[in-house]
Amino acid sequence: MKRTMKFFTVGVLTFAAGLALGNFALSDVPSKIAVVDVPQVVNSSSQVQALKKEQQAKTKEIVSFVEKARKDVAATTDVKKKKALEEKYTKELNNKRTAMEKNYANKLSAIDKTISAKITEQAKAGGYDIVLAKGVVLYGGTDITDAVKKAVK
Repeated sequence: MKRTMKFFTVGVLTFAAGLALGNFALSDVPSKIAVVDVPQVVNSSSQVQALKKEQQAKTKEIVSFVEKARKDVAATTDVKKKKALEEKYTKELNNKRTAMEKNYANKLSAIDKTISAKITEQAKAGGYDIVLAKGVVLYGGTDITDAVKKAVK
């Protein structure tokens, strides 16, 4: 019983000492915190606007392709030829959609990297230790959204 009490006491003292040292260490670290409204930065980016226009144009191309394919299939009376045309157009449509999605994902990834780099640049230039998304911060932090928006454009 004495032995158990010693282990318990040593454990509690160790925990308390660790907690005190941890709080002491954290209290001495001055940190500047910035916040960024990322959706606002993304929406104001000229690269994102160009990508949206490009996606709209490609979507129109696909819609016109589908309409043309429907007309071609409807104009064909032979059942075998109709089935072959449907398969051909379906395959082409899937290839076009896949290529469009892959292109979009690649460009979006590049834009994301650019925006992240600009946020890092602005944070370093302002001497900030931590940058958080504005949506997760309830109070505090310096808003650097406008500076990041200017740098991203």
